[in-house]
Amino acid sequence: MFAVLVLTSLVLGGFSLAALSAVTGHARVERYAGAAAVVTGDQTTRYTAKALGGETRSASAQLTERVRVPRSVLPRIAAVPGVRAAVADDAFPVALSAKSTSTPAGTHGSPVYGHPWQAAALAPFTLREGRAPTGPRQVVLDGHLADRAGVRVGDEVTVQSLGAPRTYEVSGIAAPEGRGDRTGLEHQGAVFFTDQQARQLAGHPASADAIGVLAAPGASDEQILAGVREALDGGPKPARSVTAGQRYKEDNTALRVLTGDDRGEPEFLDAAPSRWSLIQLLASVSVLVLMIAVLVVAGTVAQAVHQRAREMALLRAVGATPGQLRATVGREIRTVAVAAAVLGAAGAVPVFGLLLRLLRSRDAVPAGLELPTPWWLYAAPLVTAGLTVLVAWITGTLACRRTARVHPAQAMGEAQVEPERPGRGRTVTGLVMLFLGAASAGTAVLQFGEVAAMAASTAAVTLVIGCALLGPWIARGALRVLGAPARRLGGPGGYLAAAAAHANSRRLGAAITPIVLMVAFVAVQLSGGATMDRQAGRQGEDAVRADLAVTTDGPGLTEDTVAGIARVPGVAAASGVLHSSVVLARKELGDPRLDRLPVLAVGPAALPRLLDPGLIEGDPAKLGRGTVAVGKDRARSLGIGIGSVVTLRYGDGANVPLRVAAVYERSPALGDFLFATEELAPHMAAPLHSRVLLSLDPGARSEDVRAAVQRVLADSAVGARVGTDPAGEQREPEDRGVGQVITVVAVAVIGGFTVIAVLSTLTLIMIGRRQEILLLRLVGAGRRQVRRMLRIEAAIVGLAGLVVGAAVAVIPLTALSLPLTGALPYLPPAQAGLIVAAVAATVAAGTLLPMRPALRKRHPASVGKK
Repeated sequence: MFAVLVLTSLVLGGFSLAALSAVTGHARVERYAGAAAVVTGDQTTRYTAKALGGETRSASAQLTERVRVPRSVLPRIAAVPGVRAAVADDAFPVALSAKSTSTPAGTHGSPVYGHPWQAAALAPFTLREGRAPTGPRQVVLDGHLADRAGVRVGDEVTVQSLGAPRTYEVSGIAAPEGRGDRTGLEHQGAVFFTDQQARQLAGHPASADAIGVLAAPGASDEQILAGVREALDGGPKPARSVTAGQRYKEDNTALRVLTGDDRGEPEFLDAAPSRWSLIQLLASVSVLVLMIAVLVVAGTVAQAVHQRAREMALLRAVGATPGQLRATVGREIRTVAVAAAVLGAAGAVPVFGLLLRLLRSRDAVPAGLELPTPWWLYAAPLVTAGLTVLVAWITGTLACRRTARVHPAQAMGEAQVEPERPGRGRTVTGLVMLFLGAASAGTAVLQFGEVAAMAASTAAVTLVIGCALLGPWIARGALRVLGAPARRLGGPGGYLAAAAAHANSRRLGAAITPIVLMVAFVAVQLSGGATMDRQAGRQGEDAVRADLAVTTDGPGLTEDTVAGIARVPGVAAASGVLHSSVVLARKELGDPRLDRLPVLAVGPAALPRLLDPGLIEGDPAKLGRGTVAVGKDRARSLGIGIGSVVTLRYGDGANVPLRVAAVYERSPALGDFLFATEELAPHMAAPLHSRVLLSLDPGARSEDVRAAVQRVLADSAVGARVGTDPAGEQREPEDRGVGQVITVVAVAVIGGFTVIAVLSTLTLIMIGRRQEILLLRLVGAGRRQVRRMLRIEAAIVGLAGLVVGAAVAVIPLTALSLPLTGALPYLPPAQAGLIVAAVAATVAAGTLLPMRPALRKRHPASVGKK
């Protein structure tokens, strides 16, 4: 029990630290560290609706594309008392290549963005050498970027942003002030152009990404905030943000004025969505860990109390009251639990650090997300330690309630007979949970989309709880099924194992239950993602019909590059692939929800020659402005078809009604919505293609076309190359990285709990059976026969747990995979083998090791001797 409680306190403490750190997290302030305030658009979209009970509820979601600021507000802000200057800033992705390096700078590590030179004052950057750019073909590089590219002042570099590559002279090298020996920003590189050139390259001269406000000496942040807010809201026409369409009526179109840690939001737009995804996943896993901890602690404490049933019965027989027995058990458990919880709380801090390093190393959270650790944060493990003690005390008190309730005259008799069956209430509850689990699985099969996923998840939880309640019945059934072959094939050892397993079915049920729990939960966690990834990968490979693909190490490929490739002789069709996100407003069980979904866009002529989405109905030629193609499952869930209108919110917040032009099948790979390039591109901050797909004319030689395309790329795309056998197209959910890390951690935690629970339970059982083993030795059983008996018992327990756990997992997984993918669930063989090996090793250790003292001597002592 000590080990279980240490692990419970350790994991809950570490996860609580991570969750609280995420709650207080914010985007890093790097580029705007020198600004007193930053004016930007509102990156949040909202949806309010009435729930089933008539209550009004709201939902919100973060936008992933830039909501811009009109440059017309610059004079208003500059006129505010206490403002030294108002500086417009644009951030557009660039790829930089120098003659001294073959790899473009910024293709590995931190991204590189272009800015106007006047925005250097917001960091602030100062010239380390050289001078500011004065002409349209001059740039200033930050020191870190210049060192990586191996360039100096006066060198020429090739820079590409949203247009064709151009050659620039490096007029200077800058470094941020107040950063020690750092020569650049920590998580982003900077290339500074003249202000006019930067506005032209950014592509939106009437608006800016953000406006930085520099304070005059003596002006406070509060004064700046109040003055700028009044200047933006006052006058005959309050200032409003800029998008490529009308925003939803509930969205706030007023400009925001950010100070303090909030200034980093416009620098790292992906920080806020990632933070909320991290919080939700940590919260869900923490609840799962707590639930498993309760089940494991309850089983371990109950088994420990049951081992002492005769002792407590004797105390009852000599006059101990039920309250005294409960108090005795409670004090013992508190003594163990307090020490274990404190030890676990002390270890929660390094666990928290390890979890953060794991998230960072796997790129599960964006580099721009700051996860602070204020001093008060470290009180969280103490709270979870108290929760651990409370759970242990409640489960211990409940475990001894039966012995404490019986009449003293009956106590010894109760202790002599091991109950073979669970109580009626427990049995009925277990059967109800199994029925609810089967019903939820049936609901999942009949539904689709997220409703099916929710029903399948509910089925998994209820089935596991039902199996935990019916553990003795499951054990009896499994032992009855496996006992017959053990008797026939195992010889004397098999006969003894079958008889012992039947006699100890209740105890062995306590050992089988955590195995079932572990196998079911781990299989659901691993197989659910693996099934979806496998099906999406297959669909993505089947969808791509192109002969060649152009990829790049830079930020992306421009539309001009795509057009140039399409004009190459031998190229039948060419299309770029854009990736972005949209927000879908809907209701789920009456509550409003905003789902942020990854989407892609291609040229309509590319369907289905280059990219085949598996068309079910409609005409892909009609895909264009004002239209969209919808995945089959999403169309069913929304109740829409060809000609219907669906309203989506683009990444920049534009709320646009779109007519459905086609319905397709391969949505697990391509996403729920498919757009034409001309429809999605205006709503993207940087409409750069991730790659270009192209097909060849009949009879065209692939080598000749590749050479011709590469010549086009040499003049139009930095770091681009053409290759054969294009990889499959597959959407990447934004929380995929953090979900994978949290899944691995959850599986490790569940496995740890299971190992401790099974070892503890089997050890208690075997220690209680040492007298039985000695008696077998005295009546003539040899050590080899006893060892064989124990091995067969271990095999029965492990096999029963694996089979029942697999059955519990297969039911909800099948109910989930069939409606979503049309395929059976899949678990990688290596992961399945690891589960079997872990169960086998744990059961063998818990069964055989405690019996070594009883089997060490050739001739055992009498039963009564220790």
